[in-house]
Formats: sequence, structure tokens, C-alpha cells
Amino acid sequence: MQLPENFVLRMVEELGQEQGHQLCAALMSEPSTSVRMNPFKGAQCAFSGAQIGWSRDGYTLKERPSFTLDPKFHGGAYYVQEASSQFAGYVMEQALGGEESIKGCKILDMCAAPGGKSTHYASLVGGDGLVVANEINRSRCAVLADNARKWGIGNMIVTCNDSSRYRAIEGWFDAVAVDAPCSGEGMFRKLDEAREQWSEANVNMCAERQWEIIQNSFEALSEGGVLLYSTCTFNRQEDEGVVARMMESYGEELESVAKVEIDPKWGVVCGEVGCFQTFRFFPHNLSGEGMFMAVAKRRGERRDKRKLVKAKKQTIVPIGRKEQEELLKWVKNPEQKRFFLAGETIYSCRKEYYEVIESLSSQLSVVYSGVAMGQIFKGRLKPEASLALYVDLADGVVPSCELGLDDALKFLRKQDLDAGLFEDGINLVKYDALPLGFVKRVGNRVNNMYPNSLRILK
Repeated sequence: MQLPENFVLRMVEELGQEQGHQLCAALMSEPSTSVRMNPFKGAQCAFSGAQIGWSRDGYTLKERPSFTLDPKFHGGAYYVQEASSQFAGYVMEQALGGEESIKGCKILDMCAAPGGKSTHYASLVGGDGLVVANEINRSRCAVLADNARKWGIGNMIVTCNDSSRYRAIEGWFDAVAVDAPCSGEGMFRKLDEAREQWSEANVNMCAERQWEIIQNSFEALSEGGVLLYSTCTFNRQEDEGVVARMMESYGEELESVAKVEIDPKWGVVCGEVGCFQTFRFFPHNLSGEGMFMAVAKRRGERRDKRKLVKAKKQTIVPIGRKEQEELLKWVKNPEQKRFFLAGETIYSCRKEYYEVIESLSSQLSVVYSGVAMGQIFKGRLKPEASLALYVDLADGVVPSCELGLDDALKFLRKQDLDAGLFEDGINLVKYDALPLGFVKRVGNRVNNMYPNSLRILK
């Protein structure tokens, strides 16, 4: 399928004949493939490829493997994330003061599905930090929640709300990232539907929606907090145009962050719009897809303590002392944890974020928070699959079984497994020392506890 004619004409006009045609040729070529490893699971890249200059855990691969048939993908050892997209983590870290300064920060990712940037931020802020990942589309939000579970750090809250709802969370976040819905020109070589759906009218509609979202998001940003705006499109109306509107409307409340260091070898095109530093990614200049990013911060000094609205209604319920005795056995550093009931499922979170979850749950539609542990029956925990993927799962709480590749894929497909592989009762299933989920052996029968919604169909 050819590129839209008006798009080609515009890029040639903006970039010149040579650069414009080189870009269009690149958009007709095969897309690159990149992954980002999960440092909390000690994952090392086993694929053939090169490290991404701006991502210490990211790699561009020489060829695309079958991720679906790799148990490590399902165990959260890595995330398949486009190289240009990983630059958001680099900018966020730089803007918040560096690798150590970003730890413990609270970040709102406003348009978060499917979760590439959110899980990247989760890695950067660490177990002491918090990422609130919001997605307005419910089906896409379900995918986002699945990826939060898989990543397994337990420091994410997934919500499903219109951006306007976040105006009530006034001035609370250390950073707000808006990866706005866009016309998708940067995805032309990856997604046929991006070409099919492109139109000048859609560009105009996207620009107005982006403007609404970034205004709503700005209200949730604390003084001294970082604002990161991004799209996966090339047109200036949705990129520099939206940033320019921010300067016109909020210029007195904005100021520059320290200069983000860029290696010229990366091929990133840098610019400025007012106090915003801007970054453009063109596929003919680098191994990545098309993207635009801009960063600035809210004027003022960041405060360590910022209060949220006290919960108006009880949506989560603390767990009683007797049940806690069972739950404490399942997690590392139990003194740092707090347990609560949401619906029929017991969750765990860091103690300092219980009130945050309680407050947000009373104001927003919270889909997932912390780590889902499971349900207690007759004093014993029936664990959720997400608990197996949690990096703070305690060692030795149940027997573990190391499976080879064939049996690991059987487990992930929810196929029958040989009972002789397991001990009686709940077993933790591992592949290459990476937890994948649970099974329960009862006599000669094995109950595969892997979620139906996640099983491999291939």
C-alpha cells in the first residue's frame, strides 16, 4: 500500500527533496524490532542485536524472533518496545535529575496502553516509586493491566478514565507523560491501518484531542514537575503546534529542564519551542520508528509531601490480622507491605501507597494496583498467576518445578502436563529460573492455573 499523497508532498516540502524522499523510502521498508529487558528480573538479552544508545536495557534486533513461542516473553523478562519509544524513559530520567534522582518518583502516564513506556517508567522509579498508568479505552486498558502484571515490580496503578478526571488529582505527580493519540504517521511502515485511516481531517481532530488531554494532564503535575509530551507522528500541527499552544496558554507556569544530552551519532533531530526541548525521530536517520517528544517542567520547587483527597467512600478493605499471617509468608520484605481486598481479590502494595490507592480508587476507575495475590480459602491462599510474576514473591513458599521448553509451552497453552513433574499441592512453574505461573497437583491430576485469557493459541 502506497503512502498518502498529501503526506508525501508535505514531507518533501518540509524536509527538502532528498531528505523527504529518503524518509518516504524508509517508511516503505521493513520496520525494526527492539526489546527492553526487565532489570528487576535479572534478564539478559539473548537475542542477536545491538544496544540502543539511549536505553541501557534496550536492544535493536537483527531479526524478529517468534516472541509468542518464547516463555521468557510471557514471564516478563523483556518487553517488545520500539527503539524510538524507549527514548521517553531516557528523557524522563534526565529531566528528573538522573538515574538516582528518578528513583522513588511518582509518574502519571496519561495515555498508557499497551504499556511500553509505563513499564519503562516503573523500572526507572524502582520499587519505592509509583507509576499511575491511565487508558480511556477499556479493552486497551485490559492489555495494559496484563503488562503491568507481567512486568512484576508491583509499583503500578492502572486506571481507566477520561483525562478530565485527573484534574481532581491537582499538583500531585513528580512527572506527567502524555503519549497522545495521534494520526500515526510514524507507524506507517508498521501498521497498514495507520496509512488507511490517515487524512487531513484526522490530523485536525487529533490535534484538538491532544490539546484537551495535555491541559487536563497539566493540572495533575506538581510544581517543579516534569511534563513530557510525545506522539508517533511527523506533522507539526500535532507536534510543535500543540507545544506552542502550551507556551501561549501556560508559558508563565513553565520553564526549561536541564539540557538533555544527545549523542550526535544517535540521529535524533533536536529543537526548541519556547522552554520546551524537542526531539524528532526519522526512520531514515536511525533504527527506529517516527516519533516526536517535547519536555519542560512546571515552574516552582518540588515538594516531598503532597496530600491527596481523603477517600470519600470505602472501595478497598484492609485485610484482617489472621489472614495477614498467611499472606506474609508469600512476599519478601513483608514489613514493607500492606494487604487489602478489592472486589473478591486480595492485593498487596507498599505501605506508603495504600492511602494513595485508597484515594484514587474513590475518585477514579482503578483496574489494577500493586500485585493481585489471590483469594484465601480455609486459611490458605489460592494464588493468582500475577503473584508468580511478582519480583517480591518469597522463595520456597511452595515447591517449584523447572520445565524445559516443550513443557513450558504446554503450560502456557494450558495443555495437559505430566503429574510426575510436580509435588502434591500448589507448585510454582519456572522456565530457565524465571517464574511463569502456578499449577496444582491433586493425585495424578494437574490443574493448570494459567489464565485462560493469556494462554498461547498459536
